[in-house]
Amino acid sequence: MHKKFKAIFSMLLVTLLIFAGCSTGGANTNESKENADKNSEVVFYVTRHGKTMFNTVHRAQGWSDTPLTDDGVKVAEQLGKGLKKEQISFTSAYSSDAGRARETARLALKNNGQSDVAVKKSKNLREVCFGSYEGEHDEVMWGDAGKELGYDSYEEYMKAIGSGESSVPEMLGALKKIDKSGMSEEWDTVKERMQKELKSIAEETAKEGGGNVLVVAHGMSILSMISDMTDETPEGGQLANASVTKITYKNGKFKVNEVGNMAYVESGASKE
Repeated sequence: MHKKFKAIFSMLLVTLLIFAGCSTGGANTNESKENADKNSEVVFYVTRHGKTMFNTVHRAQGWSDTPLTDDGVKVAEQLGKGLKKEQISFTSAYSSDAGRARETARLALKNNGQSDVAVKKSKNLREVCFGSYEGEHDEVMWGDAGKELGYDSYEEYMKAIGSGESSVPEMLGALKKIDKSGMSEEWDTVKERMQKELKSIAEETAKEGGGNVLVVAHGMSILSMISDMTDETPEGGQLANASVTKITYKNGKFKVNEVGNMAYVESGASKE
């Protein structure tokens, strides 16, 4: 009986060790996968949409939407061609739900030879909402915000913006106070939703192995998103239509590599 008991005990011990080994192996596998996800690099090519009708006639265009002009279509196509020349392909593409952003994404992908990549739309990638000033002349909107801040005219306020005496975040704060609809958004509100969406896309893409991601959004919203990621600003303080702001994501951290780059558009416009 004693020998039999020892044999049974030995078998149980071996079995437990085998299961323990399997369990540890599974944990190690899961841990390795999690580390691989974190280490997968995601590269964002964040671009502003092509030029629209409201851009052309200088009217406020946030949540309101107008179609791309001929120039807007052209610059979106040139962006796609330039990206193709650089052999940059995308694993996925995103845009705001505005027609101008979705059309820009579609045209860029088509001219990059990637019409098969579906464009996922998100409300979080929208431009700033200007509330009751949507569709208003830019001069009126900025002038009214300037007066709320103590400036006598649109021209005076534009000089203050240009010199750094005032800023876009300050302007949006003033607009929030005077907007009768109560719908206008402040800078930090836009930054929060934009960064939330960027992080969500980054984490999802990293889990799938990383890669290049095209994101088509809007001038102010993009600048708000990167405002605490970099000190770099675009020339003239504004992002040009179809310019590219490149952002990398790795190990849970974002890094802005370039802001408002027009090289892809310029390359796409070249006949060489």
